[in-house]
Amino acid sequence: MSASKRKGTAAESAVVDFLRTSGFSQAERRTLGGAKDRGDIAGIPGVVIEVKNCARQELPAWVAEAETERDNDRATLGVVWHKRRGTTDPGRWFVTMSGQQFAALLREQQGLPAPAAETRPARTPCSVPECDADGTGEPCTRHEREDSHAEGDHELCGPECAIAEGGEAA
Repeated sequence: MSASKRKGTAAESAVVDFLRTSGFSQAERRTLGGAKDRGDIAGIPGVVIEVKNCARQELPAWVAEAETERDNDRATLGVVWHKRRGTTDPGRWFVTMSGQQFAALLREQQGLPAPAAETRPARTPCSVPECDADGTGEPCTRHEREDSHAEGDHELCGPECAIAEGGEAA
């Protein structure tokens, strides 16, 4: 086992131990899931936890990974639990999520309903073949409808979309 793998396994085990002593007795490390990974920690229904123990923090990529794993698991919440330098106590480490995830967590804790914008139907994939905003080589899935490019509606694809700038995808 590589040193990096050992570090990751140790961090995951530390988080599981912390969760169990905090009352989440069903928490356990999850085996690798390949392309449909569902996070590092299982046993907390509706929650996906991605554990990181890296010297260099890459929060945008880590949060995106946790949200993909949340979708793979059909969970409600996807978070990154990352090691804090200078302490081995997972209770003092950081847990990071998107603002949308945090607002959903607060609404649930407060017993508030989801706003209308969040209760709309799921987006359908874009069928504009030139658009590769996902970077997958396939038509992107960030657009709500096929005509979104024609209307100049690029808030879902963002600046990486070549179509948004009048060009063609590479």
